[in-house]
Amino acid sequence: MLIARVIGSAVSTAKDERLTGKKLLLVREADESGAETGPVFVAVDGVGAGTGELVLVARGSAARHSSSTSAEQPVDALVMGILDSMDVDGTVTFRKS
Repeated sequence: MLIARVIGSAVSTAKDERLTGKKLLLVREADESGAETGPVFVAVDGVGAGTGELVLVARGSAARHSSSTSAEQPVDALVMGILDSMDVDGTVTFRKS
């Protein structure tokens, strides 16, 4: 899993039928303090995340093995958790406000 920040959403009316009903989020990889560090990518939302939230993302085949996806769906990134806080070496680096 990796840490990412939700920066927006994507809407696609023409898509693989196996993605019908799936909310698509734009996310950017983040570091242990929540600062955005990586490129933007699209992830299926499995937990009801919103813009600005720090989330946990599963990528690759792990994204297809959850209660909100299946092995038959063309998904390679899934938001599977919303972070409340992070603690690194005894110091809180992020706390959801």
